[in-house]
Amino acid sequence: MIDNRIPQPVTVTLQAGPGGAGSIDDYELFHARRALDRFRTLLGRQGLLDLLAADIEEGNAFLRESARTSDGTFKAGTTVLATKGLTSGEFLAWMDKAFAGDERALLAAHPEHYVMGTDGIGARVVENIGPHVADFYMGGWGTDALAWAADADELLPESEFPRKMSSNLFLADGTVVGRALIQFGDTADGFTAHLTVYFPVTCPDDVLEGHLRHYAVEFRNWIVAAATARA
Repeated sequence: MIDNRIPQPVTVTLQAGPGGAGSIDDYELFHARRALDRFRTLLGRQGLLDLLAADIEEGNAFLRESARTSDGTFKAGTTVLATKGLTSGEFLAWMDKAFAGDERALLAAHPEHYVMGTDGIGARVVENIGPHVADFYMGGWGTDALAWAADADELLPESEFPRKMSSNLFLADGTVVGRALIQFGDTADGFTAHLTVYFPVTCPDDVLEGHLRHYAVEFRNWIVAAATARA
């Protein structure tokens, strides 16, 4: 006889033991972040680059080929975050300071951040682009919107989103593999962030979707860090 009953999901609920607020998921996240910070610190920047060398070579080759087959055409997606209790000016002041030299704070915002700093070429980032580990540069980050963004469909009204930053994302050989446009506008109780990324049109959709999720995680954590620093 075939049992057609739908199996019920298993649930585990914390009843007693640890003091203070928090769920099992909260505890796991805390310990995962602490372990990750330990490994990053012990390995150091060069150690991480050496460890990821083969993955970076493969990831950069993927992006380079995507750029070639897309012939300068991009597709875009936007993550929207709403923040209460902090202004966009307060957040951007913190972010400018972090990007000026606080690599530890930048790396802590996402498990798949490996390097964020500056070298002879420019502002260097090693992180996941979808499932691929990539080593790329951001050109003009932190400046006014670039010419390519001036007519972008995703550019929001000046009156509502007065704070804009944009950048080309390019490999060390100069190949443009993406673009970013981030915009912030204050609200009555905080601010809204529109975080747009552009990838070569031949990139699979899961690469774009992955980076929209990446944006959500890193900017949420950067915003929380900015609020903590203000407090």
